[in-house]
Amino acid sequence: MAKESTLKNMVVTLTLITLIASSVLGGVYAITKEPIDAAKTAKTNNAISKVVPEFDNDPSADKFIKELDEKSYVVYPAKRGDEIVGYAVESYTSGGFGGRILLMVGFNADGTINNTAVLSHAETPGLGDKMVEGKSDFSVQFKGKNPADFKLLVKKDGGDVDAITASTITSRAFCDAVTTAWEVYNLCAGETQTEKKEGTNE
Repeated sequence: MAKESTLKNMVVTLTLITLIASSVLGGVYAITKEPIDAAKTAKTNNAISKVVPEFDNDPSADKFIKELDEKSYVVYPAKRGDEIVGYAVESYTSGGFGGRILLMVGFNADGTINNTAVLSHAETPGLGDKMVEGKSDFSVQFKGKNPADFKLLVKKDGGDVDAITASTITSRAFCDAVTTAWEVYNLCAGETQTEKKEGTNE
């Protein structure tokens, strides 16, 4: 005669199933974490090399965090010898049509934008995703510009940036992320100038 199911048996069975499932998921996470982290690092390093002048240090190893308006931003200094030739700033905005946009913005030592690279986004294919280099000339217009005299706003808002056709929201968000990166760069450049002055006075 079969045993009658009891609440206790059901709880024990469900507990065992949950434990087994958790163990399996934990194992899968442990196995995949390293390759995923390695892929992310490779993507970041590739973006850094695209947006800053030629360097001979390891920007990823020398990275540091800058705080701006109670938010944290990762900065990767590019150096040749002991001289800083530029900074790559990981900037972001939640103002995209599809939500968060993550950029790597590279600055030369004089503050001009060397290049930009889109790290992640959820913009509409064929429209907002034209901000990605190679899909349109949108990002090209930022190269060599100094935000000190190049207004990082779309022309519709009184700026100098030609918006992507039918994607003004994406264009505004991109400008916003670049503007934030510029503000972070200024914090870094200001500290570098202070250090140089202090070194000269020693």
